[in-house]
Amino acid sequence: MEQLDVLVVINPNNPTGHQWSVATLLDWHQRLAAHGGWLIVDEAFMDATPDDSLLPYLPRPGLIVLRSLGKFFGLAGARVGFLCADEELQTQAQMQLGPWTLCHAARWIARHALTDAIWQVTTRDALPHASARLAKLLSYHRLMPTGGTALFQWVQRADAARIYVALAQQGVLVRHFAESASLRFGLPGDASEWQRLSLALAALVHE
Repeated sequence: MEQLDVLVVINPNNPTGHQWSVATLLDWHQRLAAHGGWLIVDEAFMDATPDDSLLPYLPRPGLIVLRSLGKFFGLAGARVGFLCADEELQTQAQMQLGPWTLCHAARWIARHALTDAIWQVTTRDALPHASARLAKLLSYHRLMPTGGTALFQWVQRADAARIYVALAQQGVLVRHFAESASLRFGLPGDASEWQRLSLALAALVHE
């Protein structure tokens, strides 16, 4: 840690779902900040578990937290992200980015998404159940999850590439990670998508 200038942590991790504790991250930040280093924490998947975020511990010199609307809110197309840091670093970033980082439509979408507290609470309550259902479905079809979050399940398999192609041929798209021979399964959106995934997984058994 003492030899690093910048440490970037994806928390929760994508695709493993591993999550580092607040205490661990604050310890890393303290060790980095002691020699002027930065800790950058990407919390793109943190909205499902906001109590584990580092946002309440800002501002601190050398601590940067990144958030977006692409995961929990499902608004990747809006291209809305946030850099949360101390005032000096925010000012430097603003000078680099310029005044028009978001179009009016994206600002409108972001404002409504972030102020819809009822939807956020309802979704946070529902996601863990949906994720557990997905893990159970995958396990039933012999695809045992290795990790995951409230938003996805991660499966490591030596034949991950074959499964990826077979599912795609049935209209089911998952994320394939060739380096780790693994697949990331997102949550189906409605009953018809759950049914499609179930049928596609069942077909794998008979290949």
